[in-house]
Amino acid sequence: MKKLTYLFVAAAAIGLVACNGNKPGYVITGTVEGGADGDTVYLQEVVGRQLNNLDTAVIANGTFTFDGVQDSTVTRYISTGKGNEVLRIDFFLENGKINVAMKKDNNSATGTPNNDAYQEIRNKVNALSAKANKIQEAMADTALTDELRVANMEQMNQLEEEYGEIQKEGIKKNINNLVGVNLFKQNFYNMTTEENDALLQQMPAQFLNDEVIMKIKEITDKQKATSIGKKFLDFEMQTPDGKPVKLSDYVGKGKVVLIDFWASWCGPCRREMPNLVEAYAKYKGKNFEIVGVSLDEDGAAWKDAIKKLNITWPQMSDLKGWNNAGAQLYAVNSIPQTILVDGEGTIIARGLHGEELQTKLAEVLK
Repeated sequence: MKKLTYLFVAAAAIGLVACNGNKPGYVITGTVEGGADGDTVYLQEVVGRQLNNLDTAVIANGTFTFDGVQDSTVTRYISTGKGNEVLRIDFFLENGKINVAMKKDNNSATGTPNNDAYQEIRNKVNALSAKANKIQEAMADTALTDELRVANMEQMNQLEEEYGEIQKEGIKKNINNLVGVNLFKQNFYNMTTEENDALLQQMPAQFLNDEVIMKIKEITDKQKATSIGKKFLDFEMQTPDGKPVKLSDYVGKGKVVLIDFWASWCGPCRREMPNLVEAYAKYKGKNFEIVGVSLDEDGAAWKDAIKKLNITWPQMSDLKGWNNAGAQLYAVNSIPQTILVDGEGTIIARGLHGEELQTKLAEVLK
């Protein structure tokens, strides 16, 4: 259950360990489930996608200890073990007494404000993980009936939803500290523009200059500018034949237009394409148009996909991949992504796919 694991997020590692005897320091005291005296424990930071060692400790009399002085609160990791037996916990390194218990299924780090706040969230996630593990064990039973297998999948989906709610709740409760800010960085893409905008406005000024937060604000501002009720924003690209074409050549001309951001290399885009083919066949004679905006870089692959996927509606691209000008303008950070525009050029929906798209088209094109 991928969403129920803590991922390494480089943006969370901010600041350096400082040494200043005039400031109060930190003392980390920890235990390791299954650990033995003489085992090495590592205090680590994330650099890029790698964990770098900052300090080491050795388990003695069942415990390990790290101490030092920290100028500002930062996220760090403690790891121990080898191969498939590694135990790891992420926590907040800040001055004070931090108590760490490293376990296979229920890690904890408590004793300081940020760690206590984070542990409250971690406890809820750990409880979900325990439920998920039991379901996965049941799914491994080859004698499981199809009915029970479907029921288990529904339970897993429910746990995913609960996980998302736990994250949102934790972010909103802690948006004034590093716990909430770090969770926000990891989860903003799962939240609505309105939710992200509200959280950004509540966030203390000290966090607003963070590089990732600045990028999220930029994305959110673009999403607000292209949200439902706003007029479409124009851009110019090229057709598959290399001819210049503008979005305004199709949008705002009296027809309902579906702008479809996709790419030949995108599996979900290709799986969704039959739904668009069906919609186009049903409504193309009823004041409806689709305009495809490809995030391809390879022109030949783009043209080949157009042919193989039976795409007969207008296409445009600048062959710049994720730097596609249209995708940047409309804050598209995942594909497939659709934007539905009415005959006057006003955006009336975003992110519609599958049955949801068919239902909306039936409503506006009746």
